[in-house]
Amino acid sequence: MEKVIINSFEELEALTGKDLGVSEYHQITQEQINKFADATLDHQWIHVDVEKAKTESQFGSTIAHGYLTISILPHLWNQIVDVRNLKMQVNYGIEKFKFNAPVVVDSKVRLHAKVNKVVNLRGNIRANIGIKLEIEGNRKPAYEGEVVFLYIFNN
Repeated sequence: MEKVIINSFEELEALTGKDLGVSEYHQITQEQINKFADATLDHQWIHVDVEKAKTESQFGSTIAHGYLTISILPHLWNQIVDVRNLKMQVNYGIEKFKFNAPVVVDSKVRLHAKVNKVVNLRGNIRANIGIKLEIEGNRKPAYEGEVVFLYIFNN
């Protein structure tokens, strides 16, 4: 799939209500989970103790931190969209967000994105993007919600 290329507010606004597509699948490994645990100081056994998770977890294995699955959003978003002609891009917020299903270790996930709303705030462009993190082979997504980006274009 080719990336959606956006060069201006007008091009972004024209995508309102449109499905932008999906990213490639990304596999969540135990190494990635462990590194995230180290970075965030969140070493809860459900994430990092493989042996205990096999026997005591309802999932039969470790699961990714919910915030780990959010943290890969920019990587997956950049596979779907290429916003050009920018002075700056800022992550502005997360709205209407809900975790629906755990991401067990070695699962593959991908991002599905849609433009919900675009507003020009005196040259600061606020884009509300509907997102869904799909888990390969699972009918329930890991999460659904809306992220908000601020874009400042060069013109």
